[in-house]
Amino acid sequence: MSEGAVSAHPGAETLSRAAIARVDSSDQLSDVLALPEHLRDALWRVESAVMQDWDTTAGLVVAGMGGSAIGGALARAALADHATRPIFVTRAYGLPSWTTPDTTVLCASYSGNTEETLACYESAGALGARRTVVTTGGRLAEMARADGIPVIPLPGGFQPRAAVAYMIVAALEVAALSGAGPRLTSEIDVAASHTEQLVAEWGPEAAEDSLAKQLARSLHGTTPVIAGAGLTTPIAYRWKTQINENAKQPAFFNELPELDHNELSGWEGAQDVGRFSAVFLDDSDAHPRVKARMDLTERAIAGNAVSSFRLETRGQTSIERVISLVLLGDLVSIYLAALRGVDPGPVNAIDELKEQLAKR
Repeated sequence: MSEGAVSAHPGAETLSRAAIARVDSSDQLSDVLALPEHLRDALWRVESAVMQDWDTTAGLVVAGMGGSAIGGALARAALADHATRPIFVTRAYGLPSWTTPDTTVLCASYSGNTEETLACYESAGALGARRTVVTTGGRLAEMARADGIPVIPLPGGFQPRAAVAYMIVAALEVAALSGAGPRLTSEIDVAASHTEQLVAEWGPEAAEDSLAKQLARSLHGTTPVIAGAGLTTPIAYRWKTQINENAKQPAFFNELPELDHNELSGWEGAQDVGRFSAVFLDDSDAHPRVKARMDLTERAIAGNAVSSFRLETRGQTSIERVISLVLLGDLVSIYLAALRGVDPGPVNAIDELKEQLAKR
């Protein structure tokens, strides 16, 4: 189903700001709506770190977890073919085996206390790699300042996943400073203005038949399976994780063309095991064969899904297009939380696991 074919549910509860506020105790909605402002503020914060250009011929590694790592993946997608050196995201306790002193390592941790990222920071130091840190503080900031490592400061008070714009901009700017890609400062500023228009179109003040609200209603009561391709692959993963954390429900993701070599068969039995919906994230600048494959794949899956959608990026530049679907997915996840009657802010299961690990 195309973007324009999404149908509203008659009599569905309104998704106004007041309705969402009844469950959104920490006002996660406002953090999503502030995405344009975050993009602009992020540029200023990178400048405040007072970093000079340097040249690391082995490329850039972004080390982080969860909402802190996704910025690196989205930045890599935004750079696309303009990246001049490898850009790799590691979500682990260690760095890639090929990391050398000619590699820049950006350690991204919103809290500054993520144990996997702290381990990567120390590993990068032992290897003699060029390090940079983006964080609000914590142990990571303490170690970096003691070592004379640049710290890009982040504003406090967010859930880490709400700092996505800051993490994207930090990764893009460090990529440029280290020689892994061009500067996108002007493109980021234009993307912020473009995103303001989309906030008005998809936000809580928009009509009840707006795309984001209708999508949330159609996905409600199902397990969403999100598919991306190329530029939209990390966005599909972002949708999955936002639905997990904000709406507190399972969601899954895959990428094309790989999906067509395995998951496609699984959809034949979807109706026997649950209620699944399919969301395909397309890019307006995708390869024609990818577009053809996505069209045929959606048709093959649609009959076995409760609902099926194909959505396309909005905007001219790659950063505009990336941010457009990030915003849409974030809003859909908040609206799903409201429809489910759950608070999108707390992530108790994650916090409890961290407490248990701290005792080991």
